[in-house]
Amino acid sequence: MVRVVGDEIETAIMSFQDAIKLADSMELDLVEISPNAEPPVCKIVDYQKFLYQQKKKQKEIKAKAAKIVVKEIRFGPNTDDHDYNFKLKHAMKFLEEGAKVRAYVFFKGRSILFKEQGEVLLLRFASDLEEYGKVEQLPRLEGKRMIISFSPKKKK
Repeated sequence: MVRVVGDEIETAIMSFQDAIKLADSMELDLVEISPNAEPPVCKIVDYQKFLYQQKKKQKEIKAKAAKIVVKEIRFGPNTDDHDYNFKLKHAMKFLEEGAKVRAYVFFKGRSILFKEQGEVLLLRFASDLEEYGKVEQLPRLEGKRMIISFSPKKKK
């Protein structure tokens, strides 16, 4: 026994064979919608149209989902003030556009000795970007990189 539903059909409980005969007489397909229900629910629809509508719904959901862009900004441990300000302006622009920003200090060779300088640089960067974005992740050392992440502030 199955519960049969459809657009031009009154909801009824009938045998599986009767449901198939009813769908064939209407030149449509019998599709199982809810197999765990008691009795199972089947719908009489045009199956190709049903698949098309499902794909269309999935596309709409995907289009509405926010696309997250992550922009990276690279510093050296001894970054000059002019370079710092130049990169700061870029970070501000990225955050205003709604992208996430990941800033990192790259240590090469013996420059790993200047870890404190790198951390100070990133914390200064965080305080300068305070009104544009919030810190998602505080500076932490990963191999030869010290990384900090920002996400844009919500606009009111």
